[in-house]
Parts: sequence; structure tokens; C-alpha cells
Amino acid sequence: MSTPGITIDDRDGVRHVVLDRPEKKNALTAAMYAAMAAAIASAAADGVGAILIAGRGSAFTAGNDLRDFLDHPPHGDDAPVFDFLLALATTDVPIVAAVRGPAIGVGTTMLLHCDLVYAAPTARFKVPFVDLGLVPEAGSSVLLPRRIGRARAGAAFFLGEAMDAETAHAIGIVTALIDDAALDETAESVAAAIAAKPRAAVRETKRLLIASDRDEIVAAIRRESAAFRERLASDEARAAMASFFQGSGARG
Repeated sequence: MSTPGITIDDRDGVRHVVLDRPEKKNALTAAMYAAMAAAIASAAADGVGAILIAGRGSAFTAGNDLRDFLDHPPHGDDAPVFDFLLALATTDVPIVAAVRGPAIGVGTTMLLHCDLVYAAPTARFKVPFVDLGLVPEAGSSVLLPRRIGRARAGAAFFLGEAMDAETAHAIGIVTALIDDAALDETAESVAAAIAAKPRAAVRETKRLLIASDRDEIVAAIRRESAAFRERLASDEARAAMASFFQGSGARG
């Protein structure tokens, strides 16, 4: 299966979801979100044992493609981006991520839903929502402070401070640091090892791990999505994005 910017392939019980738009640093479009949402939501029914998310090229993802995002703004909780976030938060299939280069905005917040995250030394994490006149998403207003503490989360959200791979590993966002040349092979090996284990036991273990948090995280995603849509329509966000477009790139 494939859609422009996303390649999806099932091998050895693992669903490989590859952000495949390297010329745009894998910036995410509405169509890419829709494809990823469908791939994750259908994984259990399709008999997939693990999901591996990775990026083609030197970047994991630069975040939202802002031009596409403004052309196709999320009008409700059924928008592709929110379908994707809810699929991440509710799947019973373990998710492994392989990260190299920038992981901006949703590129960082999606990792908070992954069960194992492997990163190359080049990985950089940043959540510049406030800089764009927006607010956190993906349940990160709850998950990031819980994972790294409120003080570090404040520096990330309010100041837009970037985090390098070593710091992300030290504070628990990244499972392990892997040399760039071995990153893909390592992540694929881990995902295949999970997929080879007793499938029902793996899924029940994940359900148990997230059961106490699932309702809270889904509620946070819905709460954030309402605030995000309101901010996206604001003069403040339009001014911030106009300023951004005077520079270069795509993120969010």
C-alpha cells in the first residue's frame, strides 16, 4: 500500500510505515495523515504483530506541511490528523520508531505514543507550537510533562528549546541511541522480534500498560484538538505563519 509521501509495507508480521517525502524533510500532509491513520487503525485486524514508523532520508519529519495544513485545516475531530493521533493512542499493536535528524512538532509528540524509540545521534526533537501561535497536540500537554517533568516540558513548549538525542535518551523519550548506519536494521530487528512473540499476549500486555491512561489521553487529544482549531483560525497564528513563510521550511 502507498499514498504520496507514505510507503506502507507488511513484512514478517511487521507493518512498516515510512514517511517518504525526503525532498520536503518528510513534512506531513492531510493525505499522509489519512494513510497513516488507516494503517495503524487496521493493524490489529490485519494480523500485524508490530508497527515500525521511520522516515526516508536524513529527517524523521519536519512536522506539518504548513501550506497543506492551511489549505486543508482540521475542522473537526474526524480530520485526518486527529484520526491519526487517536489511532496512535488506542492501538493494541506495539509501535517501534526509528528516528534520525529533525523530529519537529508532531514528529516529537507522536513518539510519546510509541512503545520503543530508537534514535541516531543526529536526532533532534522540538515542539514549536507556541512559536506558530498554536498549542500542543497528540496528548502531549499531558504526556510530555509526565515523561520529562513540568520544568523541562515548559522549556520545550514555551521557549521552543530543541532537545538533542543524548538528552532525549537520558530523560526517557528515546529507548536507545543507535549509530546511524545500524538504526534501520536495529529497529526492524526489534519490531520483528516483537511480531514473532505470542500475538495475543503481546496485545494484552500493551492494553494493560496503557489501560489506566488511555481514557485520559484520548480526552487530552480531543481537548487539545478543539484548542488547536481555535488557535489555527486566530489572527495570532496567521501572523506567526506569515512570518514563518517569509523564512523557509515546513513544521508544526
